[in-house]
Amino acid sequence: MTVTNIWLAILLMAGVTYLIRVSPLVLIRREIKSPVIRSFLHYVPYVTLSVMTFPAILFATSTIWSALAALLVAAALGLKGCKLPVVAACACIVVFLAELIPF
Repeated sequence: MTVTNIWLAILLMAGVTYLIRVSPLVLIRREIKSPVIRSFLHYVPYVTLSVMTFPAILFATSTIWSALAALLVAAALGLKGCKLPVVAACACIVVFLAELIPF
């Protein structure tokens, strides 16, 4: 890839990002009153974060089994209401112990 192509790609990505961020401000002038659309927009950040982190969780360890075990423990502790440092520490301990067991 030449230097010109790289700068063209960067400018194109910047333009697309700018259009995506500006278009709601230009197209939607008044408050959204539909409960369905408001509910959808409320959950978009959570879904986006989940979609980005889930594959990283599964492939962060040397085996998928240790990742799944840590994911299950973290989900259970999170649903139980534990604080984030406790959940993260327990998930790390589970990964460490699961990596010691040969599969």
